[in-house]
Amino acid sequence: MVPPAQTIPEAPSLQNETLKPLDYRNKYDIYGGFASSHFNAGPALIGGANLGGFDVQGTWWPKMRIGLTANVRGYYGTTGVVPNPYNIHGPLVYEHLFMGGASIRGPKNEHAALTFHALAGGSYGVFDSAINSGLTGPNLGLFNNGFTLATALGGSLDLNRSSKLSLRISPDYLLTRFGGVSQNEFAISVGVLYRLSKMRK
Repeated sequence: MVPPAQTIPEAPSLQNETLKPLDYRNKYDIYGGFASSHFNAGPALIGGANLGGFDVQGTWWPKMRIGLTANVRGYYGTTGVVPNPYNIHGPLVYEHLFMGGASIRGPKNEHAALTFHALAGGSYGVFDSAINSGLTGPNLGLFNNGFTLATALGGSLDLNRSSKLSLRISPDYLLTRFGGVSQNEFAISVGVLYRLSKMRK
């Protein structure tokens, strides 16, 4: 007697149900992360300084692939100085940047997405916060405190953890001109992107 045919159960779907709904139709997103940059704080300081700080961005997406981004950053750290008779070594310097511009969403799927941006605005640098009274930045080979034009060209890689949360890695080329000298900086930040729930129709 032939035994009845047995039905083989279907294998469970391996698709990640958490990421399945992600279609990048969010109208807004916000990002915050830890940041670092390599910065030259004076015209004669060839070595430069490694600064750390924060990077905060907000983007409005009026179109699926085109967004408008506002960005605030701060970088802080110590820098070397020229030999001096004041016994000052490694004073604190910092800069705050305020920029805005366009973001373009590149290749994407439910797991990851690339975004590219071009930002412009200003940077305010402080170079004498740790210097004794009566001295200025140039006494140590540093720039004077001041405001200058700043631009950032770069992008980000978003590694999706859910439809709303992603781990973001964001490298940039930064250009500032303190003291009339171009500072060509490399900057990078790592943090969390949150997509707001409001969706485009």
